[in-house]
Amino acid sequence: MTTTTPKPDRSQPIWVPDPDQARASTLADFSSFADERFAAGVENPLDYTGLWTWSTEHIADFWEAVWTFFGIHSHTPYTNALTEETMPGAQWFSGSTVNYAEYALTNEHTDSPALICIQEDRRETTVTWTELRSRVAALAVTLRQYGVAQGDRVVGYLPPGQHAVIGFLAAASIGAIWSQCAQDFAATAVIDRFGQLEPTVLIAADGYSYNGRHYDRRDELATIRRGLPTVEHTIVVDHHTPDAFAGEKYTDVIQWNEAVDFDAVPNFTPVPFDHPLWVLFSSGTTGLPKGIVHSHGGVLLSLLSLLGLHMDLRSGDRLFWYTSTNWMMWNVVVSSLLTGATAVIYDGSPTFPDAGTLWRIADTHDVTFLGTSPGHLQACERAALVPKDNFDLSSLRTIGSTGSTLPAASYHWVHDNVGAHIQLSSTTGGTDAVTAFACSAPTTPVWPGELSARGLGIAMEAWDGDGHPLLGEVGELVITKPVPSMPVFFWNDPDGQRYHDAYFAHYPGVWRHGDWVAISTGGSVVMNGRSDSTLNRHGVRLGSSEIYQAVEKLPQIVESLIVGVDESEGSYWMPLFVVLADGIELDDNLVAEIRTIIRTQASPRHVPDEVIAVRSLPHTRTGKKIEVPLKRILQGAARDDVLSIDSIDDAAAVDQFVTLGNARRSALATPTTP
Repeated sequence: MTTTTPKPDRSQPIWVPDPDQARASTLADFSSFADERFAAGVENPLDYTGLWTWSTEHIADFWEAVWTFFGIHSHTPYTNALTEETMPGAQWFSGSTVNYAEYALTNEHTDSPALICIQEDRRETTVTWTELRSRVAALAVTLRQYGVAQGDRVVGYLPPGQHAVIGFLAAASIGAIWSQCAQDFAATAVIDRFGQLEPTVLIAADGYSYNGRHYDRRDELATIRRGLPTVEHTIVVDHHTPDAFAGEKYTDVIQWNEAVDFDAVPNFTPVPFDHPLWVLFSSGTTGLPKGIVHSHGGVLLSLLSLLGLHMDLRSGDRLFWYTSTNWMMWNVVVSSLLTGATAVIYDGSPTFPDAGTLWRIADTHDVTFLGTSPGHLQACERAALVPKDNFDLSSLRTIGSTGSTLPAASYHWVHDNVGAHIQLSSTTGGTDAVTAFACSAPTTPVWPGELSARGLGIAMEAWDGDGHPLLGEVGELVITKPVPSMPVFFWNDPDGQRYHDAYFAHYPGVWRHGDWVAISTGGSVVMNGRSDSTLNRHGVRLGSSEIYQAVEKLPQIVESLIVGVDESEGSYWMPLFVVLADGIELDDNLVAEIRTIIRTQASPRHVPDEVIAVRSLPHTRTGKKIEVPLKRILQGAARDDVLSIDSIDDAAAVDQFVTLGNARRSALATPTTP
């Protein structure tokens, strides 16, 4: 079986690091430190390839260097940085006791901002480091008074602002386990997740605003409260209505201010390195969401490497990554506190009242690192926005993008319309390991359509089906050595079978991530879509991302989705579904234009059998396309057998595919008249 290879723009790098700025980076300091203290053999601190090679060939030394360089404090001595390199089951820093919240909140900052929280109506709240420590300490006292102890679960049904941050840090400070859902989740979806954890405390807001509209969640809160019988206490964030439970009265409900508005001294509980910090949930599109458990020490190490070394965040920086509490990027944003940076958090629509919203926030708050998604950047391009002409982005040095593949055209758009001085960092990783497998670094150039480098300490390779490494060819993204932030276990998976099957069943002892990827001889990375949604036309595997990158350049196309359907009579049908811009019709001329751009920018094999206009496309709650469930629906599977409708942002969009699939199969079953 052959595989198509991606064709990134390799004419010249679109961004090259300034040598003086690169030498002033934390990464360069770390490289010199690793060479001096751990004999890394990297004499030039700007030699990223050499540093990456050492970090993956000597992973125990690398992660111990990260531990030492960032001054992680253990209340008890550890024996070894890494006991075994096995996956799953690697043991990191055995004997150590740490606390994520203690590291995040123990620093020299006082009255400078730790959090800047912005609501859609432009109301803002700034929380200083002193205020953050005080409120976390007070809420921890409240939780202890409720009987919450190490290992108990505290959950939040909250917008992404200060209340979620304080709730998480307070739970972590006492060794409790945190989990959360955004408020656009229906009550049943929340119960599907939180019910697995059997939490004792619920922190919830009574409503939220999005895209200019207020959403009252009082009824959902009442349903959630009834659906979680283990919850003994509820803390209500009163955004809009004093009675958050629509007339139902509970003696165990208090308002947020009662839980945090008193003086308290921080008191952190030391926990073992691998003690659970939080539970993140999979999308749940194909069944009950999986509870993915990460540890205090693992998250602390991996995110210090990502945020401190790769993203070069430090005291004085401001990180603003648009996210909701449903997405692991919220956890990354909060973890910017580990570096002393300020977390800028926005609660609202990224395009309300217009496409300039995120850029306006970056301007107003002197953001140094702005994170977003390919979809948002493409929406700005379609809106003909030129941020450099409309906003003062002189503080901005880096733009991050993740969530899906970033096309080469978006690199050029950022360069031309945001600023040539800005480093564009496309990133891949995920909820599974809550870090980046490939991203950029202050010392690496940026090529259009490529991720600059594999992450430090990340032994990432592309493998063929037989487990052979590939260079310059598309293969399965695998991680061959353990990473501290890999899950310690899945919730309710006592024998570890679900965890094993999720990552290690295909290549024993090696993490298979489920993405197609190509790695160049120079170490840069090109993503080629999900391997479980790969198109397979006559034995040739085709990546869907190449088609999306071509089609979505057309101004007439808002979004697209392609699937390959194995049909009952043995044929293979590869339709392309498109959402059209306002006022556009799918006529023969547009279909021809779509086919031509795919043929010329991907290959003739990528050209779809049919182009079909749909009103909208469904996504997971974190904005990802759901090719596999839609493919199965088109093949005849019942909608509710292949996805949980509560995990989807637009149920009506799914029903379009049910109708299309029924019509397609009916037409195929009807005998043709000779």
